[in-house]
Amino acid sequence: MPFTSSLLSLLCRSFAIVLLLMVPQLSRAETGPLLVELNKMEEIDGGGCRAFFLFRNQTGKSFAGFEMSLAILNGDGIIDRLLSVDASPLPVQRTTLKLFEVPEISCGNISEILLHDVTSCQPQNEAEMDCFPILTLGSRASAKLVK
Repeated sequence: MPFTSSLLSLLCRSFAIVLLLMVPQLSRAETGPLLVELNKMEEIDGGGCRAFFLFRNQTGKSFAGFEMSLAILNGDGIIDRLLSVDASPLPVQRTTLKLFEVPEISCGNISEILLHDVTSCQPQNEAEMDCFPILTLGSRASAKLVK
C-alpha cells in the first residue's frame, strides 16, 4: 500500500504542476487584442471614399457597443474632418467587416486616419471600459491608420 499512496501523491503533484503551467496560456487566450485594420479604400460614384475596416476580436469578450471618432487627414497631413463611426456589435473570436463612407474627399487625398477617440466600448453585459490599451491598428490601404 505505501507504493500506491506515494504513486498517487506523485500523480496529484504532477497534475497540479501541469494545471499551473496551463493557467497563463488560458488567460492569455482570453485577453488578446482587438485588431482594427483599414483593409482597403475605394472611390464612391459622385465623390467620396468608402473605407473597409476589419475588426478581429481576440479579447475573449463580445462588444455590444464600439464607437470610434476618426480624424481624416488630407494629402497635406491636415485634418480635413472628424468622423464618428459605430462598429458594433463585435462578436468574440470573430472577424467583422464594416464599411464607412467619408463624403466629399477622394481616397487618394486621404493620407492618414487617426483613431482620435473610442467614444464607446461596451462589452456585452459589462460596464463601459477603456479599449485603447487592447487596440492594435494596421492598414493595407495607401492611408495609414494610427492612434
